[in-house]
Amino acid sequence: MTTDPIIQLEHVNVARGNNIILHDLSLTVRAGEHLAILGPNGCGKSTLLKTVTCELYPIVSPETQVHIMGRARWDLTELKRRMGVVAADLPGRQTLTTTGFDAILTGFFSSSTLWPNLHVTDAMRERAEEVLHLVGGEKLRDKFVGEMSAGQQRRIMIGRAMAGTAGEAQMLLLDEPSNALDLAAQRDLREMLRGLAQKGVAILLITHHIADILPEIERIVMMRDGRIVADGSKKELLTAERLSGLFGGEIHMTERDGYWNAW
Repeated sequence: MTTDPIIQLEHVNVARGNNIILHDLSLTVRAGEHLAILGPNGCGKSTLLKTVTCELYPIVSPETQVHIMGRARWDLTELKRRMGVVAADLPGRQTLTTTGFDAILTGFFSSSTLWPNLHVTDAMRERAEEVLHLVGGEKLRDKFVGEMSAGQQRRIMIGRAMAGTAGEAQMLLLDEPSNALDLAAQRDLREMLRGLAQKGVAILLITHHIADILPEIERIVMMRDGRIVADGSKKELLTAERLSGLFGGEIHMTERDGYWNAW
């Protein structure tokens, strides 16, 4: 059964300053779909994410269309809650002095901390407890974010992104999620994301690390120089030949337990 698109981009060109970063890009992502956007640093992956979250806007042209969850216009605060965006950067200064549980609650308000003027309802607290369990963060409930390891912080930030998505077409947009994590933390993060994917949370992963691509992700979108150069199945695209062309160097690959590694 065909599901409605969550993300629909048609003939999108995006400039940053005087440079055009995305060139005539078209992409459709449907509800419940897991996919990875793969490409070298500087290929436009993060610009694409900012276009999806309406932080950047395309150059106006007659053929250009951007629809997110069926709508062309959004209040940015509402959209951030609905999309569940997890940025590559670790938490900012205000969030570091917030407990893990309160940091998840900030996801309802798209705020850096729980400011005194924010009203937290019982329903929000109930949802935050549910999310804390989903991300395996129970032991981090009362710990300050600034006292957590990078892996623990990333776990809480994923919970924060999920907080406001209950009852919606849930999707997590993850920008280079394994950045700044050691090998053990990377493994823990990937296993947590697998659990979320298996529970029906759609995963859109932006990465240049092949090992980040979860076994549940079947669709790969390859980007180079601001363009989509391939869009297909993991079996078709995750090959040494394809990756060597994408990254501009000789690459070898191996697979184990559904994960791929390249060198």
